[in-house]
Amino acid sequence: MRARVALALLAAALSVGACSTLDAINPFTGKKPKMAELKPFTPSRAARVAWSASIGKGGDYVFSPAVSGSSVYAASSDGSVTRIDGGKVVWKIDAGVPLSAGVGTDGNLVAVASPEGDLLVFLAADGKLAWKAKASSEILAPPAVGGGMVVVRSSDNCLTAYDMADGRWKWLYQRPAPSLVLRMTAAPVIDGNHVFAGFPGGKLVAVRLDGGAVAWEGTVALPRGTTELERVADVTSPPVIADRTICAVAFQGRVACFDLNNGNLLWARDMSSAAGLALDSRHLFVTDDKGAVHALDLSGGASVWKQDALSARRVSAPLPRRGVVAVADAEGIVHFLNRDDGAFAARVETDGSPVLTAPRALADGFLIQTSRGGLYAIDAE
Repeated sequence: MRARVALALLAAALSVGACSTLDAINPFTGKKPKMAELKPFTPSRAARVAWSASIGKGGDYVFSPAVSGSSVYAASSDGSVTRIDGGKVVWKIDAGVPLSAGVGTDGNLVAVASPEGDLLVFLAADGKLAWKAKASSEILAPPAVGGGMVVVRSSDNCLTAYDMADGRWKWLYQRPAPSLVLRMTAAPVIDGNHVFAGFPGGKLVAVRLDGGAVAWEGTVALPRGTTELERVADVTSPPVIADRTICAVAFQGRVACFDLNNGNLLWARDMSSAAGLALDSRHLFVTDDKGAVHALDLSGGASVWKQDALSARRVSAPLPRRGVVAVADAEGIVHFLNRDDGAFAARVETDGSPVLTAPRALADGFLIQTSRGGLYAIDAE
């Protein structure tokens, strides 16, 4: 059996996205980096939990909530899917199967997926099943919904598109996989008439929504090293887009930005991240595998600041907004960093369980989903 089966044991460790080296996720080593102790600081922002809800545990999988307008959609491994408006449950349904990924939405449809490759799409208005379809294998990443399509990224390196109206299969794109890959997949991102997705081997691909043809392929990172473990260079987090720039980061590789139109490389620099990245109009923010949060100049990749006081705390991907950058850690603590210099601005505790995905933006704050099933809306003023 291929080596990827052995790496299935590494899913939980890498899903939280901040192991310091491959030693931290290798089941054959006893090395475990010590989690940094949090030091007191004087808050410069007021942060509080505006509302919270319990939506079910993630189990062996990682779940990301989705936001559309004033509505929040969240799912859990037991098959529950919930819509919450302003902290109040509008509807909660049972998908009828265990779930392994969620949620994708365009505000009209809500998509979730199962370990068996089931894609289930519900009406956002009332939670009724709109249609369901079958993908080629297990789905570990939230489906992308937009442009008339629902697109899923399955663990066999396939992108599959379905007609948004009725679930008809439209096209499939598949890449070959290296012999050793990380058991987690970067969610696809739809922008205009293209869907963008990262793959093992450090590739970022733009695929046309209207037929599945490849528009361009960019190299985020090239595998390096002498052993199969050293040569793992997978894009494990979603790419991010601003204007006509798209950026992605690879584990044991680089962070790189490309021209959205043609895939030409704009700049790249060495950096390893399984957690992911985010951007605003001026900066690209990356959480590296040691738990440090970096702010880079979006135009050329130069370092602006680095916050490394969260070492080995399995820090999530960042989210910049309202003058701060939010990240969360393995103890369910949400840290707010000053966007200009990376200094700690505020800190909020949730339920003490790991936060495995990036914070999501709400109209007036930040949304956090914990592995224990807590959903927290946090204001930071």
